[in-house]
Amino acid sequence: METAGIIGGSGFIGSYVTKRFLEEGYRVRVSATDISRKDKYAHLLALPGADRLEIVPLNTQDLAALTTFVDGCAILVHGGTPFVLDVNDAQADMFDPTVKGTENFLRVVSEAGGVRKVLFIASVAAYNAAFPFPNEHQPADHVYTEDDTPFVHESHIPYAQAKHHADQAVRSFVANNLDLPFEVVSVFPTLVVGKPLSARDDSTSVGIQHLFKHKLAPNPLVQMMIEQDIAFAMVDVEDVADAVFNAAVTPGLHGRNYLLSSETWRVSDISLMLNGQPPAGTPRTVYSGARATRDLRISFEPARVPLGAYGG
Repeated sequence: METAGIIGGSGFIGSYVTKRFLEEGYRVRVSATDISRKDKYAHLLALPGADRLEIVPLNTQDLAALTTFVDGCAILVHGGTPFVLDVNDAQADMFDPTVKGTENFLRVVSEAGGVRKVLFIASVAAYNAAFPFPNEHQPADHVYTEDDTPFVHESHIPYAQAKHHADQAVRSFVANNLDLPFEVVSVFPTLVVGKPLSARDDSTSVGIQHLFKHKLAPNPLVQMMIEQDIAFAMVDVEDVADAVFNAAVTPGLHGRNYLLSSETWRVSDISLMLNGQPPAGTPRTVYSGARATRDLRISFEPARVPLGAYGG
């Protein structure tokens, strides 16, 4: 029975990843930023197979704690970087935990023994830091693939910039270490939607669904998205978890990157589907999930499925 270590394993996406590994009989070690906050991970303790679940404290900027966390893990999933669209201190709140945390993780894993697969849950923002808006250097009808050159500008929000630089650190690590004893794979979800496993309301992905369902605009950015009826590429949270698990157990994927995306819909149609109504428009494909479908055996659910699960 192997152990899978999941950094961020109690978050919106991470909870489904944890659930998936438990379902397959793995021992699972999940990180907790504050172990005393049981409300952050109580929902995991109710999952089938939770007797094989271990919750441990971890700060990814603490090398000693990272070393302890990865010890004994055959599979490691790093999905614990913050998803916050508005920060007070970009360096402390975003760049340090995202970029430095990733660099620290890579350093520790490279010195650990027994690891066979490392998975990074990145973000579409690492490819196009303007997301959900298009890359200004691409045609309006461009379909993004893993062959596109990642695009970022200093004007983009700190979250997107940090995700870009963290991904670049992973790419550099893979390119500069040709004889690694483990494989490294990264997945890049678009907007992740669906019903959370927990009752927490602190997930940005879940919060966006709440705002679009009720047409709420707490800030100028969301107001603009609603008024301009911006198009969002989306992916079911359960499809993301399946992609992570399948990448972990499929050999021969070292160094590969996978965009995870289903359909792209405008906010007005997303709102309709969140409220159990049929959309008025038609979907587009803006980010291609073809490589994930081929290599990771993912049949992406249409957006109405996860949106209906959340809205219902």
